[in-house]
Amino acid sequence: MRQQVMAALWRIALAAALVCGIGLLPWLTRTDPALTVLKARSADRDPTPEVLAGIRDQLGLDDGPLHLLGRWLGGLAEGDAGRSWISGAAVAPDVLRALGASLLLMAAAIVVAVLTAGLVCVRTLRRGARRRLGTGRRGGTASAMLASLPEFLVASLLATVVGVQLGWLPALGWYGPRWTVLPALALGLPAGAVLGRLLDDLLPGAFREPWAVAAAARGLTGRRIARQAVRRCVPALLPNLGLFAVGLTGGAVAVEQIFDVPGLGRTTLQAALAQDLPVLQAGTLALVLLAAVVTGVTRLAARLLTGPALRDGALPTLHRPAPPARSTTPLVLAALLTTVVALGLPRDPLAVHTGERLRAPSPAHPFGTDALGRDLLARVGQGALDTLLQALSVSAAALVAGVLLGLLPRLSGPLVDTVNAVPPVLLALLVTAVAGSGAATPALAVATVAWAPLAAHTASLLAQERATLHVLAARGMGASRRHLMRRELLPAILPPVTRHALLRLPGVALVLASLGFLGLGAQPPSPEWGLLLAENQPYAERAPWAVLAPAAVLALLGALAVTAAGGVRRPRRRPPGPAALPVPDRAETARELAGAR
Repeated sequence: MRQQVMAALWRIALAAALVCGIGLLPWLTRTDPALTVLKARSADRDPTPEVLAGIRDQLGLDDGPLHLLGRWLGGLAEGDAGRSWISGAAVAPDVLRALGASLLLMAAAIVVAVLTAGLVCVRTLRRGARRRLGTGRRGGTASAMLASLPEFLVASLLATVVGVQLGWLPALGWYGPRWTVLPALALGLPAGAVLGRLLDDLLPGAFREPWAVAAAARGLTGRRIARQAVRRCVPALLPNLGLFAVGLTGGAVAVEQIFDVPGLGRTTLQAALAQDLPVLQAGTLALVLLAAVVTGVTRLAARLLTGPALRDGALPTLHRPAPPARSTTPLVLAALLTTVVALGLPRDPLAVHTGERLRAPSPAHPFGTDALGRDLLARVGQGALDTLLQALSVSAAALVAGVLLGLLPRLSGPLVDTVNAVPPVLLALLVTAVAGSGAATPALAVATVAWAPLAAHTASLLAQERATLHVLAARGMGASRRHLMRRELLPAILPPVTRHALLRLPGVALVLASLGFLGLGAQPPSPEWGLLLAENQPYAERAPWAVLAPAAVLALLGALAVTAAGGVRRPRRRPPGPAALPVPDRAETARELAGAR
């Protein structure tokens, strides 16, 4: 009970710190809030000293941020979230409407994600049900490429092809169920591919457990065994599913912007850009409360699915030692990626040829040209080195931080929920306000959030592994905590978490580059991959190769990262040699047999 109270207090303190930090955002950015509000209200009006003074007096800005924050919290206790600085309308009704739209979109996206995850795992489920599991490659390269694609790119392709060119579904607005399909697909397909890869990583261990062998020997159908295997693996994935659910609500800013969905993420980001503090604080608080509810539900579901085995230490481990998978696919993909980069490096990525704007791929320009006539192969090749090195550095730092914090679940659990509840772009704005804009700002902003899913995965695997039979036996034999952590827990946790980090590497690379488009890092004409996608997205219908070329290279990186992750396995322990085995004393054995008679 005491631990639960401390965790609740820690969660409340984090939420209060986040809300207070957002309340100080205009002053942290060292900008005049009155000037920002005036631009949002009327961009044509001159910012004269009299006009700015009137806005400060109307909003009470001269009283300082602490007075504003106290007044907002006092009104919140009475059910009043204040009024918008821009429109003057009450904040609570608008935030609740946006929350309802986001929850509906989240529910539809989760359905798509679950179905996609099932399709990714269908091959492993069939092979496991037939008892034909091996140690080879699983999951497929297609799911790896799908998992590496960003949501806004999937949304742009769906809106352009399905919504505009084919006209099958509406691509703009929010007026009914038909308008929910394309945004749900854009959010659910990449998320489902990631969840499917994580589930596919656990299923072989479940099919090799004693209960599965006994069920097959008793003649149970393969379908029933497969269902129980999924049920066995789902508790380890529920924390990540909760993170996805909250991320689909607050982190769906780009998708909501493309499809014109009035969701909470878009509302919060617009309020942050306009420095509309009452809307921003109310939206952030709603996201934090939603994260707390979702986390509580996922933890309760995990306990119900696992049963008393988690408490009694009666679980078998899902991460049995296995030899690395032998496959030439990573080598082939690495060779393709290296070839693309090598062919692009000698070319000039900044040479502008206005007469060759949006040229289709040709021998002179294998990837075509962009809207300024610049060679896309040159821009992809030149942008690869900086993008990949920075992404690898951030991913490695996120992996280390995620594992270390995941080993302390009481400390990291509420912190993960709070960090994941805030849209990444909003966190980037907060980091920029504190650290300033510069070359290291995107890396710092991405590293602030990239560790959260890895920490949740580590904490979930740690809870499962601590309840296994071999750890219980090691405790009974007097093993110390250090020995358990070094020889039993970490060897089982590190390989799957490392594979998870590799799975997220392309997404980290894209987010790093995309922040430059928002003025937080690299600026045009820098040939970073995220900037290539953002710059060429308006021409996707007229010149699809301008978007497909960098997207294909990004998908190639995702497939390489995921297939290479298949070789990260827990090594098998060698059996002790003859010198290590105890040699029985024949005389003592004879005396024991005589006494037994």
